[in-house]
Amino acid sequence: MKELKLIILTTGQLILTQIEEVATELGDPDCKLIEPFTLNESTLELSPWLVNLTAQNTFMIHSDKILTITDPNSKLTNKYEDLVKG
Repeated sequence: MKELKLIILTTGQLILTQIEEVATELGDPDCKLIEPFTLNESTLELSPWLVNLTAQNTFMIHSDKILTITDPNSKLTNKYEDLVKG
């Protein structure tokens, strides 16, 4: 598993995901999100990102859409690993 990170998008949305920086041409998306889940901060519930729109589980985004990246706590890490394995 790639390194798991909690990212906050510039929209304020919280996403728990494996993330990989990708070398691209100027202007192309440069961050690969693998198995991303949205996080409800008040309930700590995880839901697959864009689940109602696509069956994809890998997404490319521009790094300028990310406000911050941090390490999740062990509780979130365990929840994520259970969902991805299951």
